[in-house]
Amino acid sequence: MALRSLLWPGLAALVALAILLTLGTWQMQRLAWKNDLIGRIEARAFGEPGPVPAEADWPRVSPEADEYRRVRLTGTFLHDQEAAVHGLMSASRGQPVQGFYILTPLRLANGSHVMVNRGFVPTELRDPAARAQGQVAGEVTVTGLLRNREERAPFVPENEPARDRWYTRDPAAIAAARGLTRVSPFLVDADATPNPGGWPRGGQTALRLPNNHLQYAVTWYGIALTLVGVFAAFAWRRLKSAPPEEAGARG
Repeated sequence: MALRSLLWPGLAALVALAILLTLGTWQMQRLAWKNDLIGRIEARAFGEPGPVPAEADWPRVSPEADEYRRVRLTGTFLHDQEAAVHGLMSASRGQPVQGFYILTPLRLANGSHVMVNRGFVPTELRDPAARAQGQVAGEVTVTGLLRNREERAPFVPENEPARDRWYTRDPAAIAAARGLTRVSPFLVDADATPNPGGWPRGGQTALRLPNNHLQYAVTWYGIALTLVGVFAAFAWRRLKSAPPEEAGARG
């Protein structure tokens, strides 16, 4: 009878243990991913800039091989085709600033286009007319970091091309909405070189990433170990306090 009384608590403890171990293992997987990402950033983001991949090589560009590589490219901005993507800019003090990241196609000499994230503008400067000095005409040279298209995170709204509302940085979707062809599947985050008038403000790419996954994994595994100990103590006390006749039956 005493053993039978442990059935449901034991099943509940097993379910909880499985969840805790799964969370700990997931954090260890995240740790491996984060270490790889930090290694890529350190190896690629701080060296001398190289050329942007040639159009013929675009299908082979991948996050594993190319993301965060520092590049330099020359062309002409198509300011009338820019897209304002909702986002936040970190502030040195207080809450992050709400606004937009300005993605502008840069037409290269061969007629192809690379989408450039020129940087952040606060909400009141979304209208290009409010930052006319930053609409640089003629040929320009941009230095920045090669980035993959941004994946939509949970709870982030879907892009609405028909309403010109953008929530993720997706070069292909923006190009399709603008009727552009020969557009790179990646984008380039411009560095902090100032634009005339101060906006957009480049150099917003996060390069110092927090890495607390090992701490989280140890926490989940520690809770799992505590659960095992607590259940073992509970079961021992339950069996110890069983009536003598049940103890004899167990014998």
